[in-house]
Amino acid sequence: MKKIVILLLAIALVLCASAALADGELIKVGVINLDPSESGYREANVRNLQETFTVENGYDATFITAPTADKQLDAFRSFITADVKYILVSAAETTGWDEVLEEAQEAGIKVFLFDRMIECDPSLYTAAVVSDMRVEGETAVAWLESLNLEEYKILHIQGQLGSAAQIGRSDPLTEKCAAEANWTIVREGTGGDSWDPNEARKIAEAALDAGEEFNIVYAENDGMADGVVAALDAKGITHGVGKDVIIMGFDCNKWALEKLLAGEWNYDGQCSPFQATKIDELIKVLEAGGSIADQLNDLNQIISVEVGFDATTITQEDIDKYGL
Repeated sequence: MKKIVILLLAIALVLCASAALADGELIKVGVINLDPSESGYREANVRNLQETFTVENGYDATFITAPTADKQLDAFRSFITADVKYILVSAAETTGWDEVLEEAQEAGIKVFLFDRMIECDPSLYTAAVVSDMRVEGETAVAWLESLNLEEYKILHIQGQLGSAAQIGRSDPLTEKCAAEANWTIVREGTGGDSWDPNEARKIAEAALDAGEEFNIVYAENDGMADGVVAALDAKGITHGVGKDVIIMGFDCNKWALEKLLAGEWNYDGQCSPFQATKIDELIKVLEAGGSIADQLNDLNQIISVEVGFDATTITQEDIDKYGL
């Protein structure tokens, strides 16, 4: 009997959803995101969107995974053709979006950016619910400067080149190294489009095999930091609080924050993946005929407030609250 009731409820839900679609009651949304296997951050981001933009919450949502700019542009145009009402996008690259944004605007489709900014006139998108990646980089560099080291010899592991996250986290470091004689980037490399920990490990191994000495690892996400740590461990090089090499990551995965608490890493920069609830709220205001202008800054943004965590001050409460 219980199975029959469950089956009937499931059928009723499908029928209700179908009826809602036929009556145009559901809000048609297209979501373009990066590969969830990229990082724990991205997994949390994808999950948050999928849990928010549901039939039960009033949406007919289509989700497309597109890890590169060309695939994202193709997906964007497919959503314009499908006549969705809203397009949400986390951009793989910061440039090249003007044409499709203009096409969406001409079609009457509203565009929300999430997670990452792009370089365009703010009038081409409705709103951007994003992290300020440059502030993340500035916060990390300021923390590093506060250590007052005699010499900063840095292994710099970058993310996907050209992405807002990579540019924002890289630029403050490269600017500081250009300005200070005792700040040096010993070797620089990228984990590629997938921010691959294995690629990060290879960069570290190449530096170590070449006899290049570094006392800081500045890795632009937690997974790549972990890849470098594996290379250090293989060579018997210590890392963390009071050890040979300072380890810095970004995103605040729970497992990474636990490494801070254990003193194995030194710093982790927060990057919030939870933009879906705010975008849902904004869409509902627009659907009700309201305005969201008073919630946006001059660039049509809502910026997530984020911090950096230090191994010497982090608590279990921080991990429970902020860990992904």
